[in-house]
Order: sequence, then C-alpha cells, then structure tokens
Amino acid sequence: MRNYQIFIFVSSLLLLCGCDLEPQKSLKKIKIGLSIPTQREERWVRDLEQLRKEAAALGVEMLVQISDNDAARQLAQCENLLAQNITVLIVAPHDAAAASAIVEKAALQGVKVISYDRLILNADVDLYVSFDNVKVGEIQGRYITRMVPKGNYVVLSGAPTDNNAALFRQGAMNILQPLADRGDIRIVMDQPVKDWQPIEAMKLMENALTANNGNIQAVLAPNDGTAGGAIQALALYKLAGRVPVTGQDAEAAAAKRIMDGTQTMTVFKDTRQLAAAAFGAAMSFAAGGRAPVNTTVPNGKKDVPSLLLEPVAIDRNNIGKILVQGGYLPREEVYGR
Repeated sequence: MRNYQIFIFVSSLLLLCGCDLEPQKSLKKIKIGLSIPTQREERWVRDLEQLRKEAAALGVEMLVQISDNDAARQLAQCENLLAQNITVLIVAPHDAAAASAIVEKAALQGVKVISYDRLILNADVDLYVSFDNVKVGEIQGRYITRMVPKGNYVVLSGAPTDNNAALFRQGAMNILQPLADRGDIRIVMDQPVKDWQPIEAMKLMENALTANNGNIQAVLAPNDGTAGGAIQALALYKLAGRVPVTGQDAEAAAAKRIMDGTQTMTVFKDTRQLAAAAFGAAMSFAAGGRAPVNTTVPNGKKDVPSLLLEPVAIDRNNIGKILVQGGYLPREEVYGR
C-alpha cells in the first residue's frame, strides 16, 4: 500500500508539471544523489531509510554520501556524486554557508539542487523542502511558557553552522522575549550547542545549574538529543522530571522520556512526509518539470522556492495517537511493553 501511495504522489507531481515520464525505461536512467550530514542521530537514520524506500519503490538509483558533520568532506563527496552523472542532487548541508560551493558546482553541470531540511545559504538553490522551522521554535516556546510563565530559563539552540538552528531560536524567542522584557522570565543562559551534540548540551546545562545553584525552572532544548543531554545534567541535581524540557524530532528515546516524565514535549516532523516530498520533487526535476511550492524563503542570494510542511507538538496526551497509531514508532519503544 505504501509503495502505491509513493507512486501516486510522484506521478501527481509529474502531471502537475506537465511531464511525461515513460515508467520503467526512463526511471532506470535516473540517478539521484543524496548528501546528508550524519547518521549519529535517530532522525537522520530515519530520513535515510525513508529516502531509500522512496527510491526502491520506483526502481530509481540513489547514490548516498554521509559527511559525518564535516563541511569539507561534504563538498568532496558531492563532487564525487556529480562526477557520476547524477540527475538531481539532494543536499542536507552540515554547514549552510559552506554548502553554497556545492550548489555552484552542480549548476556548472546543469544539475538541480534540492536543499533538504536545512537551507543552503547564499546560493542559487532550486528548491528548499523542509518544515516551517520558525513555527517549530514557536511551538516549543509557547508550550513551555504556558507551563512556566515565570522563572529562570535555560535557552539552548542548535549548531551555529545550521541555518535551521537560527530559525528554531527565532521562533522560540518570538514567544520568550516579550516575557523576558517584562521581567516574567529570566534567561540565565542562551547558548548554541556545537554540532547538536548531547554531551555538549549536558556540559552547558551543568554550567547553568552550577552558576545558578540549581535554581532553574525551564529548559528550552532545540531537539531531542540536546534535551537528553540537558536531562542528564538535571538528574545530577535531582531535577529531572521537575523542570520542563522541550525537544524536537520525536525520537524513540524522547518518546520514552516523555512517558517517564523527564521530557515534557517534542515537536514531530514526520520524516516520511519530508522524504516523499523531496523525492517527488527530485523526480519532477528529473523529468524536466517543476516541483510544487507553497512559499519562498530568503537565503541571502534569492527567495528560494520552498515546500514547507507542518510540525506538530507531541506530549503525553497525543503521543499514542500520533506516533504509535500513526505507525511512526512501535508501541514497545514508547511504552516499553
């Protein structure tokens, strides 16, 4: 059933752009290049698995490179992909600014580039496929300020090299800053987390707890990995489960922490939808057509045609319905049985 849905999705994109792709013969000639930053986080493992499913469902060859959070390596790997005569290049950049060189090299070969999940800056990107990332931050900020309208806040943000991190923080501060200006909340730490690493988040949280004698009432963590690191530090002060902590990505470990009461919420960005949208757009480009868009996002060089999907807040109240019944996470990974 899933394969049928994928084929219908891609076929509808091709019809929208007025393209006629002869099913088996033409599809076999298409090569899609994929460059992603890491496999160290569950969400990126899921992205890769889903994109491979999309390719397999259509019998399209997809060449994959993983940069391991190294901008120079990602550039070299993309050069290698371009040398293999790919039709379209999907890039989730490690370094949003440095990845502009990838777009330039692809353009020289007439290869269209889809910026996947993270926006490539200062480059003539053909399409950006992601979620409304400012809204992600607003969801986190709105949720935690309703729980903790007054008190000391720790605000962590993602990697400085990731443009999404800036968007998440922008959204969160849209909600937090007015409360801080009124004096209702006091932001005692506002720091980025290098490469989104949980160990870095734990160190920052330990510093905040030490500097404030444990007097912390809320933690805005940008994703589930950093939330996990922050919760480890809170546990040392016996505050895990007593201090609300946000997250993002709906990872299995985070879902378990939500059920255990140590993490308060996460923001669900369905990688199945994201992968289908990106792969469908790649197929449309490969057929010589256009991909559907619903907005534009400035990247410093142009207003990039974009397809932004809707994020969803997850907590104990809807985790079963959306993540388990929705087939995203197995029941035993959420409930432990």
